[in-house]
Amino acid sequence: MDVFHVTDENGDKLTDKSVLSYIEQSLGSIHNAKTNHSNGLTILELTGTDRVGLLSEVFAVLAEQQCDVVDAKVWTHNGRIASLIYVKDSNSGTLIEDSQRISTIEARLRNVLKGDNDIRNAKTSVTNAVLHAERRLHQMMYTDRDYQRNPILKFASVTPIVTVQNWAERGYSVVNIQCKDRVKLLFDVVCNLTDMEYVVFHATIKTTIDQAYLEFYIRHRDGTPISSEPERHRVIQCLQAAVERRAYEGVRLELCTEDRQGLLAEVMRTFRENGMNVTRAEISTIGNMASNVFYVTDAVGYPVDPKIVESVRQKVGLSNLKVKELPLVCHEKAEREDQPVGVGGAVLLCLGSLVRKNLYNLGLIKSCS
Repeated sequence: MDVFHVTDENGDKLTDKSVLSYIEQSLGSIHNAKTNHSNGLTILELTGTDRVGLLSEVFAVLAEQQCDVVDAKVWTHNGRIASLIYVKDSNSGTLIEDSQRISTIEARLRNVLKGDNDIRNAKTSVTNAVLHAERRLHQMMYTDRDYQRNPILKFASVTPIVTVQNWAERGYSVVNIQCKDRVKLLFDVVCNLTDMEYVVFHATIKTTIDQAYLEFYIRHRDGTPISSEPERHRVIQCLQAAVERRAYEGVRLELCTEDRQGLLAEVMRTFRENGMNVTRAEISTIGNMASNVFYVTDAVGYPVDPKIVESVRQKVGLSNLKVKELPLVCHEKAEREDQPVGVGGAVLLCLGSLVRKNLYNLGLIKSCS
């Protein structure tokens, strides 16, 4: 039995019956989830070494190749970058199907990604369907082994505390995580446990004002617990990476303006010329409007000088590019004293951050006592 205590993003109780009905219907059909096809868009998957100005070069190549970016998600972690970019032909507005043209686009992007020293690890590919964009980004970074690499930017964020111990009597490995709470934290952790081919049998999640405490009882798919010290160390590294990839690093900038060809290339060039590094990006197009979110730091990972931010806003357009505060995760202040715990090592599954795709889209966060 899975029990979820959820609120909206402001920490308030859900009262909208249409939202509650949507959640019930979505969770009821979770086992029938279908692959998210491209809807007439070409999907580019990119991984490589991150550097200041890289996105400027990527979007410049796409503009030069007559590709309009409709949607994109970009993550960076430990000096690596992973991105899903949905594009269409600038002239016809349709899917790019010419194999020779696709090969040219891939080759150009690969040259940009590899830079001067990443010939082996720069990868580009084209697909027509993605099951879940954020799940796919986790898989791409896991395959790229970002968890084994050292960060190149000097972020001040605290490394999540992860411990792994075996409970021999019950045949479980017990994973404990303590970190700053945020939206989609549970999704990120569970996705990575699943991709590492572990099964979660029981779990408890609890939050305080801004901290999250997660405990998972896991086994391999064959029913065995973690069996070696190297494996335990790998699990710790991978889960720390899973938490850190989506951490909010830098100033949040929101760009909302009428979409046009080459818009992203121009904005990214302005960021690069002012020494701003994009640590994460969410790009979308609704009708003829571009709605983009960027998290930016300076070249070495420190907060951007407010004067530089204002200078960039002047160039892009004060009404188009706005600075937004980082969202605060709100929780109920009252702590329940009757936390349910099962017997024989089985605990009630009380999962409190976003865990299903449809909950993520609703922007709900958890308040689990």
